[in-house]
Amino acid sequence: MVVRIDGRVVADSHDSRTLREASYPPVQYIPIADVDQSVLRRSDTTSYCPYKGDASYYSVETSDGTTLRDVIWTYETPYPAVADIAGRIAFYADRVEITLPDAAA
Repeated sequence: MVVRIDGRVVADSHDSRTLREASYPPVQYIPIADVDQSVLRRSDTTSYCPYKGDASYYSVETSDGTTLRDVIWTYETPYPAVADIAGRIAFYADRVEITLPDAAA
């Protein structure tokens, strides 16, 4: 999975995990280590999901200095039912360009 913002690769991972939840589109979670750490900015934003737990957010600084606020979220200590996403992040797909590997490859 490759994530681009304004054409720049900000994440490249061969270890994505897909989380399917209710009627929502599937979400890809990747290790935070697979994200370009130089663009990450920890946010003060938090939220709560009754199925996954407490979420924290990251903003991304683009190459032109613009900050995309809270474009990434993570569940650092998710509930046991979704423990597989601990230490992983997800991007808002409507705010970045996500390329998934070809399933036939």
